[in-house]
Formats: sequence, structure tokens, C-alpha cells
Amino acid sequence: MRRYISLAICVFLSVTVFAQQEIEVKCMNQYEELLKEVTVTNGGRDTIYQTDSRGIAHITVNPSDSIVISLHGYAPVTTNIRLLTEKPAVHLKKDFSWKDLLNPMFYIVNGGLWLLLFIVFAETGLFVGFFLPGDSLLFVAGIYSTNLMHEFFREIGIEGINNEWVDLLLLVGLVSFMGILGNAVGYWFGKKIGPAMFSWKDRFLFKKKYLHDAHDFFEKHGGGAIIFARFLPIIRTFAPIVAGIVNMSRRKFMFYNIVGCVAWVISMIFAGHFLQIWVRKQFGFELKDHLEVIVIVIILVTTFPVLWKLFFGKKKEKTI
Repeated sequence: MRRYISLAICVFLSVTVFAQQEIEVKCMNQYEELLKEVTVTNGGRDTIYQTDSRGIAHITVNPSDSIVISLHGYAPVTTNIRLLTEKPAVHLKKDFSWKDLLNPMFYIVNGGLWLLLFIVFAETGLFVGFFLPGDSLLFVAGIYSTNLMHEFFREIGIEGINNEWVDLLLLVGLVSFMGILGNAVGYWFGKKIGPAMFSWKDRFLFKKKYLHDAHDFFEKHGGGAIIFARFLPIIRTFAPIVAGIVNMSRRKFMFYNIVGCVAWVISMIFAGHFLQIWVRKQFGFELKDHLEVIVIVIILVTTFPVLWKLFFGKKKEKTI
């Protein structure tokens, strides 16, 4: 009797072992950021898997059971081997944190093109958008230009458009228009009530020092400041307001406004789009898989001039 029981156990274990399969699963969150590890629950057992540099975990599973993939701080995903074989990638939804507001993918995922357009407008049109990730957001938008525009076409009822240049040029046109409109609103605001802003008290979304910095920057560079400011966080929020305060000619302002906005949008969106293609062809990996590093580099490069002036610039008495 014992011999038959032992034989049955051996057969069961052999069948179980041979039935198990190892599959490769790419693990990301909703912002396309690679996860370093995941916990897989299969057959009532929890196993922690480390991922490689591509975010891929080699998971051993029993095909007859459902699989739960989880990680602390993320919503778990229930799937099975058939689904993972058809699409070997899992997106775990990360719990919201305030830090996500600095992540450009947060806006791409949760608002798409509409939220992108609003942010570009808000950076200057609402003069409280200096904390928004304008430069990195446009760079990432260039990487995801096809996805953004196809979603936009579906929403407005247009199907069948599948052209890289149509996507890019229309995206550049829409974003440029919102940037130009935002600057124009800031200019109008500066002409109407801008001088009174120098007597405002500091608030969470308004710092009087930023207004003084924009004024100094405008005095130094003149009309060209409207163009240069587009590439400088914080400064670009207040430069059109200062242009209105100093009564810059409306025609002259709009010329610099259009040139600056179009140059900024083209450089950022085209850089994201074509750098993604070049890196994929030359080095065989996706920029999408390393967005967190790219965003940090862009933030450091674009904010360096502002930080340098903040900490090392000469202090001078304000006369306004």
C-alpha cells in the first residue's frame, strides 16, 4: 500500500513539475516605468521575482492556476498564462502620490492631448503653472506623438489617418497655438493689473521674487526675452506679464511670442520623437523604458540657468 501511495505522489509531483512553465513578463507601472521586482502568487504560493534591466521577470507558473502579480504600493493584477503568452507585459497601477505631479507621464496617461494642451496654456496664461513639467512633458509627448494623435482622432470621429508627419505637425500646431494663446493672456493680464502684482504677498502658487527675476531677465534681453523665456521654467511664466507691464508693443510682442512658442514646441517634440527612433535603431533599446532618467536630465538642464541666477546671481535693489 505504501508503495502505491509513494508511486502516486511521485507521479503527481512529476506531472506538476513538467506542467510548470517559465515565461518572460515585462513589468511596468501605468507610467511605463520599469519595476525592479514583483510578487507572483501562483497555486497559493508567493514568490518574489527580480527583473532585469529591461524590466523582464522570468516567472515559473502552473498553467492551470490564475496568477496574481503584485507589489507594495500598487494595485495587484490577476491574469493567467494564456493572456501572458499572448501579451507578455503587465502594467501595475501605482497608487497616487503628490510626486506624480512632477512626472510628465502622469499627464499623458490621465489626460492625453487635452490635458497636455491645458498645461501648455496654464504655464503662462494662468501665471501659476511654473511648477508644471513643461519641457519634459513636450519631450515625452514627442515620444508618444502617434499614440496621442490617434487617440485624439478617435475622439473627434476621424479614422484611418496613419502618417508620422501628419501626427507630428498637427501636434506641433495645436501645442504651439495653446502656448501662443497662453502668452497672449499673460501679456493682457500684465497690461491690466500687472503693476499691482508687485505689491502682492507671497502665496503657495505665487512668489514675488519670480516676478522680479522675470523683470530683470526682460530688461537684460529686451524683446528677445520672450523667445529665450520659453526655454526657461519659471521665467517663461512671468515674462509675458512683464512685457505687458512695460507696455511692449502688442505687434512686437506677438511676433516674438509666435517665434518663441513655435521654436520651443518644435525643438522639444521633435527631439523626443526622433531621438526615440535614433536610439532604438542605434542601440536597440527604448527611451520609453528610461523616462525617469531622461526627465531628470531635462529638468536639470532647463532649470540650471534659473538656479545659477538664484544662488550666484548678483543681488540688486528692486526699484519697482
